[in-house]
Amino acid sequence: MPDVIAAMRVLDATALRARIDMPRAIRALQSVLRHGFDPDDDPPRSIVDVRHGQLLLMPADLGRYAGQKLATVAPANPARGLDRIQAIYVVLDAETLTPVALLDGTELTNLRTPAMSAAMLDLVAEPEASSLVVFGTGPQGVRHVEAMRAIRPIERVRFVGRDRAKALRAVAACEASGLDVAVGDAADVARADLIVCATTAREPLFDAALVPDRAAIVAVGSHERDARELPGALLGRAQVIVETDRVARTEAGDVIMAIDEGHLSPADVVPMARIATGAVEVARDRPRVVKTCGMGWQDLAVAQAAIDEEEGV
Repeated sequence: MPDVIAAMRVLDATALRARIDMPRAIRALQSVLRHGFDPDDDPPRSIVDVRHGQLLLMPADLGRYAGQKLATVAPANPARGLDRIQAIYVVLDAETLTPVALLDGTELTNLRTPAMSAAMLDLVAEPEASSLVVFGTGPQGVRHVEAMRAIRPIERVRFVGRDRAKALRAVAACEASGLDVAVGDAADVARADLIVCATTAREPLFDAALVPDRAAIVAVGSHERDARELPGALLGRAQVIVETDRVARTEAGDVIMAIDEGHLSPADVVPMARIATGAVEVARDRPRVVKTCGMGWQDLAVAQAAIDEEEGV
């Protein structure tokens, strides 16, 4: 009987960062969407509530590989100095389902979430977008600055958060890049070309009226029906782009509540694959909102790119 663990390649966080950077992750996600993969074919994930958070299983089957992520969500972890979301990721040969690699799933999530945001905003944001407002001062907020810089000539960044000390640490993490970066507030939305929402908020973070028509917005903070970061009135005047209709109906609280409040019609919600393939045109006359909850195929697309890089594919 073969020793399955001994035969697996192991990529810890350092090894994963060495094998795939943000631009490559963005390209990998765009390539999957543009080459005919339908995210609706992605197996549904399971979410189980436990005493101190949630356990998530996220399977996927894509190309040469299948994969499975075991992720945990522990809301109290940041106060302990730990990541709110932690994970491990197993890559399997698609035909034999033999485990071939074990990846640091926390680092994979911290990469693929902003990469997915950038992959879509690259398609819908104004080409000259240079002003970015980030709601959220944790790892996702900081990594989203890196992701937005990979697709647009970002010059000005404002971090908005409830804890000023955390916001100052986020600013410090980006200062060496030479950006005009500082702690801001919700009023900075009025000057923004790009807006990232990466928080645990359960109510809207800003007034819809502040958002200029040129802005592109991504919200990644929640996969719960009763939590949202964006006001319904914003979705009502925006082009709303989601991962799939199924995910939008079951997990995207921003979309679900906007529909329930009468701001948005389900028929007006656009699956991201239709934008990526050009089947639906980008609406340049109004804000573009991208709402993601996270799907298994996104992890596997980035994991596969990392493995291909290691193999020289």
